Parts: sequence; C-alpha cells; structure tokens
Amino acid sequence: MMAVAAARRLADGEVCFVGIGLPSTVANLARRTHAPGLVLVYESGTIGTKPRTIPLSIGDGELAETADAVVSVPEIFNYWLQPGRIDVGFLGAAELDRRGDINTTVIGPYDAPDVRLPGAGGAPEIAASCGRVLVVMRHSRRSFVERVGFRTSLGDRVATVITDVGVLERDPQRGELVLTALHPGATADEARAATGWDLAVAGELVETPPPTRDELDVLRHLEATKGQAA
Repeated sequence: MMAVAAARRLADGEVCFVGIGLPSTVANLARRTHAPGLVLVYESGTIGTKPRTIPLSIGDGELAETADAVVSVPEIFNYWLQPGRIDVGFLGAAELDRRGDINTTVIGPYDAPDVRLPGAGGAPEIAASCGRVLVVMRHSRRSFVERVGFRTSLGDRVATVITDVGVLERDPQRGELVLTALHPGATADEARAATGWDLAVAGELVETPPPTRDELDVLRHLEATKGQAA
C-alpha cells in the first residue's frame, strides 16, 4: 500500500531523484503503470535510466546500461539537482517532526549519541533543491517525534509523507504535516497513537483507493525479479 500510494504521487513527464530501496521500487512502479515518461535520475549519475529489474544499489550496472546518459556524481548535484532541474525527490528518515524536518544523523547527544545513524549523504541537497520532497516511512511514535533531535535536512519542501497507516501532507497555513488520507482498514486514532505530536486531521479525511490488479501485478513482478540479471 505504501509503494502504490507513493507511486501515484509521481506524474508522467516529471524528473524524479530516486533512492535505493522502496523509493526505487516506487519510481519504477509508476514508470511501468501510469507514468511511462517519468525520468529517473539516480545519485550515481545515471539520467533517464529505465531499469528492467530493481537495482540493488546506485552502482548497479543495470542503471548505466539502460540510461540516456551517465555523468559524474558532482555533475548530478551541481548541474541537475542544485539548479532546480529535479521536480521531485525521495527521502527516508529515522526521525521526522511536525514541520517535516528530518534526522538521519544521531539519536541522542551529537557528541555521545545513543545511536549513530548513516548521516546526511545527499539528503540536505535533495531537501533544499527538489521542487517537492516525498518521504516514505513506517508510522511509529519512535520515528514521528515532536521535534527531531538533530536536524539533518530541512522540511520546507517535504510535501507528502506516505506511511503504512496513511498520508500526511503539508498544510501551508499551519506550517506542519496534516493527516489527509487513511489506507483501507486504518483509523485516525491509530495514526494519532503512532505520532509523537498532536496530529492534525483534515476535515475531509479520505480513504486511499486500494491497489488495482495492474499495480499489484507490476509490483509483484518487480519484487520477484529484484537484482536479477535482465
């Protein structure tokens, strides 16, 4: 449901900065269903790639073999990302707060953390330079916190957060994320209980349409062939 709901947020013809893991599955699901003209850009330097299987890493040869162009990593960031040529970017988070700020650096004090996380990588640039940012993560009080312990990436452009419970979208007037949709079977109380702040709920809360047969067939094929030679 997370993959399908996120894929539906990608439009045909958009340029998408893709991450490995679920975002890669999401982007390729969208390209094989409703958005065949979606342009996929991976951090490794592949532009317009059309992988036949889900890559295992940004260095997977499948990305380069099926790309329109391959450039250096500095060029991806300096010429494509930072000048605003990317419409939408994907990010994950260890912690995310009501403003959309993201922590992927540390849990606990920075100098003596309880957990040291992978760090920023290209996330701050993605968060600052893409037209909008989509976050896909599981909904839990541990991850959805009142205020991130360390602000790795600014949340100003986090437009949508897709979880296993529902969808949160930025309310420009409130300046925070608001629950706007629930996946089939989920409840607003469930979403509130899994959130570390007083989660606002849209007045017209909708239910996410369930996956279509085509979406499920494509998704299952992508998962079954992940990492396999084309």
